[in-house]
Amino acid sequence: MANTLLKISGLKVAYGGIKAVKGIDLEVNEGELISLIGSNGAGKTTTMKAVTGSLAFEAGDIEYMGQSIKGKGAWDLVKQGLAMVPEGRGVFTRMSITENLQMGAYIRNDKAGIAQDIEKMFNIFPRLRERKDQLAGTMSGGEQQMLAMARALMSQPKVLLLDEPSMGLSPIMVDKIFEVVRDVSKQGVTILLVEQNARRALQIADRGYVMDSGEIIMTGKGRDMLDDPKVRAAYLGE
Repeated sequence: MANTLLKISGLKVAYGGIKAVKGIDLEVNEGELISLIGSNGAGKTTTMKAVTGSLAFEAGDIEYMGQSIKGKGAWDLVKQGLAMVPEGRGVFTRMSITENLQMGAYIRNDKAGIAQDIEKMFNIFPRLRERKDQLAGTMSGGEQQMLAMARALMSQPKVLLLDEPSMGLSPIMVDKIFEVVRDVSKQGVTILLVEQNARRALQIADRGYVMDSGEIIMTGKGRDMLDDPKVRAAYLGE
């Protein structure tokens, strides 16, 4: 039986009078790469914010490693192994790449291990090594996305949440980002990926969920969903 790391049950989230998430259920098991797809405004990012403790929810529950996270702050969740790469990346623009990576390890105090992991990030993202002393704000969007992912991995997460990692990137950089997401998953990191690029997200996913107007309307294996006529018509432009 797979070990469920993240379990969302009957989640409802409202902004003012607008019900953004309307009672969804979603599970992420250890070692899985799960893609949550849907059009803009479907409620995907709102769901992610609720999971990371940055947005309160009005009903339902979110369990991480069997414990409810209700009322827990983002700081506590990062310490417990839940890391997020937000939409828009959020790198520290006035810090160097190396300093950004060090900030990703702020919950750790194993200096030798941190240095080893920075080296590991440079191996995964060679472009960051080339620019390690450069200010993050002077990098391209794709390079900043790589840095944001590397910084999140520095906290040694059990679950990595990725919110729209391919947004605004060139086709070549999109290829690189999805390649890295797949490789990180193969290394044993559990991933929940929110992504508008439905085709690419489902190609690498073990399982997928389709969200529309605040509800989960479909779920299944990633590859099966790629072949589903409804998914193809609505989200793949076919």
